[in-house]
Amino acid sequence: MSFPAPFYRWRPHPWHGLEVGPKPPDKVFAYIEMTPFDSIKYEVDKVTGYLYVDRPQRTTSLPPTLYGFIPRTYCDKRVKAMSSGAESGDGDPLDICVVSERPINRSEIFLNAVVVGVIQLLDHGEADDKIIAVLENDHIYGHVKDLEQLPRVIVERLKHYFRTYKMVEGQEAEIEILNASGAEKARKIVQAAIDDYDEAFGRG
Repeated sequence: MSFPAPFYRWRPHPWHGLEVGPKPPDKVFAYIEMTPFDSIKYEVDKVTGYLYVDRPQRTTSLPPTLYGFIPRTYCDKRVKAMSSGAESGDGDPLDICVVSERPINRSEIFLNAVVVGVIQLLDHGEADDKIIAVLENDHIYGHVKDLEQLPRVIVERLKHYFRTYKMVEGQEAEIEILNASGAEKARKIVQAAIDDYDEAFGRG
């Protein structure tokens, strides 16, 4: 019996083995590391591709949306150039927060996400942007095309979470939120991260 094409005999690495998405930079795949129910900071291990426990969260703040990254993106010099005052990109895939009306309580999934905005922040001087997106075909948020169409409190909660999520005992959190911008700026950052990835790792 032959395998269907395409077929992954082994599990692909979620950063390098998945596609960017069906129509980047407007519609992308989001690989989900954390859900709004997680008080533990999970992160994909860059070597194995498996999810590991980075740290328990010190505060009671939970991620207000699904949280993960866009495959085959990389935050390097092009992403850095779009972030005022950044000394470098953070060397990670581009983070993404996905708003959905129905609760999704499991991670290590990927989904179609429509890019609607971005929160730009610096983490110890590194560009660590957070793309904001909505779940494609969501019955409540599926019509949203730009950040201003989302309830303002969602963006406020995201900003609050990112101000506090790196509080680690004995370390000073150096998070500076620069701005929140709409879909046009967000799509440019997604494209910059795709181009940074292609330069660093090749198109594959």
